[in-house]
Amino acid sequence: MTTSSLQFISTATTNGVLEREFILGDVHGMLWSPTTGDEAQCVLLGHGGGRDSKAAPMVGRARLLTAAGFHAVSIDAPGHGHRPPTARDERETVAMQHAMEVGEPVGPIVVPYNLHLADRAVPEWQATLDALEQLPGIAGLFGYFGLNMGTAIGIPLTAVDPRIAAAVFGIFWYDETLAEHARRIKVPVEFALQWDDQHIPRESGLALFDAFASAEKSLHANAGAHKEVPRFEADSMVRFFTRHLR
Repeated sequence: MTTSSLQFISTATTNGVLEREFILGDVHGMLWSPTTGDEAQCVLLGHGGGRDSKAAPMVGRARLLTAAGFHAVSIDAPGHGHRPPTARDERETVAMQHAMEVGEPVGPIVVPYNLHLADRAVPEWQATLDALEQLPGIAGLFGYFGLNMGTAIGIPLTAVDPRIAAAVFGIFWYDETLAEHARRIKVPVEFALQWDDQHIPRESGLALFDAFASAEKSLHANAGAHKEVPRFEADSMVRFFTRHLR
C-alpha cells in the first residue's frame, strides 16, 4: 500500500454510533465510535472471505462493541470490497467455488491462499494502527477479532504487533506456518470451533488452538456446521475484551 494519512470520506450517526468511512492509501475501512467522546480502546475486526469492512457481521459486532464503550475498526482485505482482485485472487476464488460444488476438500485451496492474503494484509493493518494512534479518543492497547479468513490474517498480525493485547480467533484449519505464528502469541486468546464443521476437521481446529503459547486461552466449541457459529459468541467477545483491555 502507499504511505498516506487516514482520511475520512463519510460520516454518519446511527442509533447513537458514530460511523466513519475512511481511506488510508489504497485501503478502505470503517471506524465505529461511541458518541460520548470519551477516550476508549479499539478492537480490530477482521472480516471473512468474500466479505468486506461494511459487511453485516462487521456492523453488528461493531455496534455491540460501541455499546460497551469501545471503538471498532475494519478494513477491506486485499481483493475484497473496494480492492480490485488480482489474477491470483480470481483464480483462487474460482478454484474454491469449484471444490465446494463438487464436494472436494476446500482446505488445500483456502489455507495457502489466505496466508498469501495475510502477507499483504498484515502491513496494511499495522499502517492502520499507526494512523489510529494519531486520532483523539483512541486509548492504549488494541484487541483483534477475526474468524475464518480473519483468523488467517489476525494470527500473524497479533504475533508481530505488540499493540494487540487480546485476540479472538477461530473456524480455521491447522497449518504449520500459521501454527508457528500462533506459538509466538502470548496474549489472552479466545478460540471458536464448530464441532460439526463440514470443511474443517475437528482435530485440525483443536491443533491450531493448542499451538497458542498464551497462558490464558479459552476454547469455545459449539455444535453445528461451518457457518452456524452461535450469535451469543459475539456477546462473549465483548465480555472478553472488557476483561482484557480495561
